[in-house]
Amino acid sequence: MTGKRLPPPLDEESLRDLALRHVARFAVSRGKLLTYLNRKLRERGWGDERPADPEALADRFVELNYIDDAGYAVMKSASLGRRGYGARRVEEELRAAGIAESDREQADAQTRKDAWSAADRFARRKRVGPYATAPLDPKQREKAIAAFLRAGHDYAVARRWVDAAPGETIEQE
Repeated sequence: MTGKRLPPPLDEESLRDLALRHVARFAVSRGKLLTYLNRKLRERGWGDERPADPEALADRFVELNYIDDAGYAVMKSASLGRRGYGARRVEEELRAAGIAESDREQADAQTRKDAWSAADRFARRKRVGPYATAPLDPKQREKAIAAFLRAGHDYAVARRWVDAAPGETIEQE
């Protein structure tokens, strides 16, 4: 029985190469890079005399501008907004990516500015409110409001969109 050959344990150079390939392929934050490197260390082990230091490697990538947490936050918040997600959901995603509060300022401002259009996109995607073909029954209404809340919109915005009649034009307050 021939099994799959296990890759050799990582050393400093191979860990750096893994990190470079990951950063080149994906838009990542410092926190996401650390998560990736720590997972690779658990999977493959460490075979160098000096202990592994993924923190120092991530810090070096930040110094070299390979990683920009503030830029990542703006990009990610804009992407989520285009998909119809609200401020709370964007904040959760950025926190999960390890973005510091100081790096979120511009992203938070953008999310607040685009909140109404994000709710519009979400309503259009879910076909509720002005985009519905018929008024919702009470059970469907509750489900639609719950979907808005899970998407990160606040209750008042969710009610406004869900309670709108099909075809109605909703103006931002």
